[in-house]
Amino acid sequence: MYSDSATEAWTLDSSFFIFVVAGFLAQLIDGTLGMAYGISCSTLLLNFGIPPAVASASVHTAEVFTTGVSGLSHLFLNNVNKSLFFKIAVPGSIGAIIGAYLVSDIFDGGVIKPYISSYLLIMGVVLVVKSFKPVKAKEEVKRLSLLGFVGGFLDAIGGGGWGPIVSTNLIFQGKTPKETIGTVNTAEFFVAFFSTGVFLFFVGIDSWKVIIGLITGGVAAAPIGAIAAKKVEAKTLMLSVGLLIVTISVYTIYKSIF
Repeated sequence: MYSDSATEAWTLDSSFFIFVVAGFLAQLIDGTLGMAYGISCSTLLLNFGIPPAVASASVHTAEVFTTGVSGLSHLFLNNVNKSLFFKIAVPGSIGAIIGAYLVSDIFDGGVIKPYISSYLLIMGVVLVVKSFKPVKAKEEVKRLSLLGFVGGFLDAIGGGGWGPIVSTNLIFQGKTPKETIGTVNTAEFFVAFFSTGVFLFFVGIDSWKVIIGLITGGVAAAPIGAIAAKKVEAKTLMLSVGLLIVTISVYTIYKSIF
């Protein structure tokens, strides 16, 4: 059973290594497909008996470190479009700050999750269909600043969603999957950093055993995910992203109903 007592906070027992495995698997998925760190990690932690509030705070804090290493890995492998990066990272950070403040002090962000998931379910199906057609790269995409802001805002409010919202829209509009995943992953560091700062200010955190385990596993997996994103073919990445989005959306809608 999980315990957050001070005496057990730094004990390297079997539960710590469970957190390491959870962080590794979640970051491997996120680094390869550009999304799903939050929901993968949170789902694994909840199944291991971690309380929801502790899981959410731990995931957000660990994500700052794992996205940092993931972003550096994607930069090293030239998976990042620098122009695209700035156009989504800055408004995304602003949206994350506002969203984190609202969910910390004003209202419960969980109520909007089913609506976001319904939208993403449609996007996921479209990406699956498009993956069977020729992939045509496009340089220009529309409303990047708005997309970044909405992605950061909903990510902070809903406890995740930056990757699914931003990556799926960019791929849908014609950006190559490898470039999209690398750029969105790198920008996610700033989104996670600013939202976590707000969460720490309003909510605080003391689940360092969970956080350090997630960071350890996530940092180890980050370079592997970046390499996988670079090596896998565009159509395969698009299909994988679409299927993952459909799976996550159906699961979230199901949990909200039942």
